[in-house]
Amino acid sequence: MGEAVTADAVAGLTPLTGRTEPWMEELLAHPERCAALIEEYGSPVNVLDFAPLGRNAAELVEAAASEGVRLGVYVARKANKALGLVHEARRVGLGIDVASLAELTQCLDVGFAADDMILTAAVKSTALIEAALAAGVLVSLDNADEAEDVASIARARGVTARVAPRLASSDPAIAPTRFGMTARDWDRVVGEAGGGGTPLRLEGIHFHLNGYSARERAIVLREALTWTDALRSRGHAIAFIDMGGGVPMRYLEDREQWRRFWEALEGDREEVLTWRGDRLGLQDPRADRPSASVYPYWQERVRGEWLRDVLAAPAGEGSTVARELAARGLELRCEPGRSVLDGCGLTLASVAFRKSTSDGVPLVGLHMNRTQVRSTSADFLVDPRWVRPADTRDTSEPFEGFLVGAYCVEEELLLRRRLCFPDGVARGDIAAFVNTGGYLMHILESASHQLPLAATVVKRRPQAASGSSPGSESAWVRDGIDAVGATGAASATGDVPWGPMP
Repeated sequence: MGEAVTADAVAGLTPLTGRTEPWMEELLAHPERCAALIEEYGSPVNVLDFAPLGRNAAELVEAAASEGVRLGVYVARKANKALGLVHEARRVGLGIDVASLAELTQCLDVGFAADDMILTAAVKSTALIEAALAAGVLVSLDNADEAEDVASIARARGVTARVAPRLASSDPAIAPTRFGMTARDWDRVVGEAGGGGTPLRLEGIHFHLNGYSARERAIVLREALTWTDALRSRGHAIAFIDMGGGVPMRYLEDREQWRRFWEALEGDREEVLTWRGDRLGLQDPRADRPSASVYPYWQERVRGEWLRDVLAAPAGEGSTVARELAARGLELRCEPGRSVLDGCGLTLASVAFRKSTSDGVPLVGLHMNRTQVRSTSADFLVDPRWVRPADTRDTSEPFEGFLVGAYCVEEELLLRRRLCFPDGVARGDIAAFVNTGGYLMHILESASHQLPLAATVVKRRPQAASGSSPGSESAWVRDGIDAVGATGAASATGDVPWGPMP
């Protein structure tokens, strides 16, 4: 039986060691189990255990409560398509944020109550609006045309639409945004859309900010508090302010590694750290977020600590954001994805080949493509873990090189950092990309070249595991999302379960 290669055996020239959960270590310590998952489901395979979800959300709820604020957590479904996420969110009492007709339909099908959902899709079709209004789901309104559509459909159906206008800040300290409109514009639009039967009921205020700044969220929360007062004075029963997503998390164990990487990249005159000297949008290596082109994989204040910073920010003389929310009886809501899925997933892929470019740059080809471990960030800046099953063939000599994928383009780099392989590479080795559950495995996945999408497998609940030991291959089951068609409904002929049931 093979043994896993040591945890730090494969790393970038300047290492970036990923934070893991015990369930990940349990799986990675057994090469035959990793190999069995790839044998059964193909490469790559997305492996998910949603147990950390409730813990991560509870950290946010408890942080808010410590400041005297009620917090509603609505998990961003777009962060991971697995139906297991929907079941687990419902099981632990969280709300859910949906962004498409398929997501909406699936959540309703598993029993999510309308009061536990919000529709935030950036573009909303007539069918999506009709489905949301029929179910009584709250709709985040983004623009005047959308408000007109929602009002028109509500009138035609004879219903009142539950809505939360999306606020675009007027504060010069906040960067311009494509999302929402200013309070002044909304006051005009909502008044016009609400005429002739008042089909829109404003229940809250919603906003979305790019980035992860606690300071900026406090600024917009203060603006939303002022608008709340104005709306209430005109008879709107505003009950909550929803600050959207962007709750930070930490992928790396060591801040010093993060700092050293950017300092090394800045001084990389020979351009050896990355593919063809790619700078990854380098701006300031001394900052916690030195580049606009990559996610800040190490952040100082995350989840609960970060939320306390938001709530403790000043809001008027002698007051704070938290006190002003509580004084108005407002619930604070958020729509985290990445941060509550921290620790919930990893991606396994097997080695297909070893070769070099025509100018001698060593390459390791994996059975996967770059969209299967990537979000909108320029690169995934976490070292892969390396697993070597017993039946791997002809291990190479040690070398340094790059991971490449299946698409027939020159820039098909899975990671853009040069990696060290001190124990060489064998065909059949398995690269494990850790902590990919939030966005990284599903948000950009592509079936170009008609290659199949990666299978998604989820951890069975203990009572459903038929006596199998934790971490064994029989403890994992294919998630039902792989049997769902484009309409969002379950395949009529598929025998794949919908995911772990409560």
